[in-house]
Amino acid sequence: MLTELNIRLPWQQADAPEARRREAARQLRLPIRRIKGVRLLKESIDARQRRIFKQLHCLVAVDEPLPAEQAPTPALPPLPAGAPRVIIVGSGPGGLFAALRCIELGLQPVVLERGKDVSARRFDLQPINCRGIVPEDSNYCFGEGGAGTFSDGKLFTRATKRGPVAEVYRTFVAHGAAPEILTDAHPHIGSNRLPNIIRSIRQAIIAAGGEVHFRTKVTGLLKSADGKRLLGVRTADGREWQAPATLMATGHSARDVYRMLHAEGVALERKAFAVGVRIEHPQPLIDAAMYHLRPGEHRPEGLPAARYTLSTTIRNRGVHSFCMCPGGFIVPAATENDEVVVNGMSLSRRNSPFANAGFVVSIHPEDTDTLLREHGVLSGIAWQKALEQATAHAGGGMQKAPAQRVQDFLAGRLSSPLPRTSYRPGITPWDLTTLLPQGVSERMKEGLRLFERNIPGFAGEDALLIGCETRTSSPVRIPREDTTLQHPELAGLYPCGEGAGYAGGIVSAALDGRRCAEAIAAALLPH
Repeated sequence: MLTELNIRLPWQQADAPEARRREAARQLRLPIRRIKGVRLLKESIDARQRRIFKQLHCLVAVDEPLPAEQAPTPALPPLPAGAPRVIIVGSGPGGLFAALRCIELGLQPVVLERGKDVSARRFDLQPINCRGIVPEDSNYCFGEGGAGTFSDGKLFTRATKRGPVAEVYRTFVAHGAAPEILTDAHPHIGSNRLPNIIRSIRQAIIAAGGEVHFRTKVTGLLKSADGKRLLGVRTADGREWQAPATLMATGHSARDVYRMLHAEGVALERKAFAVGVRIEHPQPLIDAAMYHLRPGEHRPEGLPAARYTLSTTIRNRGVHSFCMCPGGFIVPAATENDEVVVNGMSLSRRNSPFANAGFVVSIHPEDTDTLLREHGVLSGIAWQKALEQATAHAGGGMQKAPAQRVQDFLAGRLSSPLPRTSYRPGITPWDLTTLLPQGVSERMKEGLRLFERNIPGFAGEDALLIGCETRTSSPVRIPREDTTLQHPELAGLYPCGEGAGYAGGIVSAALDGRRCAEAIAAALLPH
């Protein structure tokens, strides 16, 4: 007999197979000899009380051995001759997982990526960090793997109703991710491991008969004579790429794509997004608060760097943490040289002395109405851009970012001196109240005071704010029909992922890519 069971054990004992068997036997009221195996399905840490436990969801075998596990494999079936082509614009998680699913379904993916391959892309991060120069088609946002490749690789998602989350995790493991992501409740790959995984996925796509083209920037659309069907795309080098379906998975920072679509007469919609700052603390401060450590007590070896999630609503606007990076770094995520944007990342070991998270306030479409007459449906992008340019001016150039201690932000004074930070380009003292819109800064102040009650020290003397975090999501949605997933006015165009407004992270984008590929197969392949 096989049964699933929730097991709660002190964290020091939770990894011991015998302890799991004993607890399973106790719960099932059976002799331990009848417990033939316990397989971990999912685990999380419960640190709500001073005594820390692990919550384990397990498969328990009674009177029979556990069934053998099938190891994930990267192999894909070779494409048949004459497989219908699908153009995929963008090689982030939405595009790559769409390509994998296309191959499984018998479609030939042709991936067009504006940036460089993941190996070459790595070298373009150095001039950003060291000289403040942003290569505008190869940076933390653009290039093979998308924004997640060099900004953390967190896989935690609540999008379980959108598709097979476990299948996405298994695909990552098949291409080199640690098997622990299959069981961790908050899985994380790490920016040091993701590049090799992304490279392996690309190699599998090509080996099966797909195509991947780098430095191939889409600049126009090929449409039918009546303008109602998309026939393909045009790229900056003058080439034309034709296919019966085009999947657009360009990410939330490809503003030129929104402008191109708008100029081509493709209907777009405004949507909510969020802006704010990165808040950085010493990791031991977060550990002490989340693990209830005594003064001077260090995080026990064997426990991961502590994480947090904070959220509230203040005057009809969400105020929340975003993309929390325990043991992480703050990185420059601008895509043009006249702006400063910050984001967060962690390596797989999460061993930086700092913890950081986005600390943001939601922006509704009506908040950008002052720019509506000039910019129309792109008013949110113009609003974002203006804040990023002001942030660059406040930082003083070379990707330096304006910064302020939390206590000084609350008191309305400059910080001198500023504390150490993980942000490599450097920080400049600035009163962030004068930089952020009033509605954002006032809600941030209220949120900081509120969150201090949840995490002592969150708004304390060691807390630092670094501006500005603006790329939480796209201010624009590319509409699509609920069933066919095609644009309602342009057949053959399949908006996908974060850039289209249908995802919010690596896993949800990957799931949306798979779903779009399945919709394309339903339209192109005989039933």
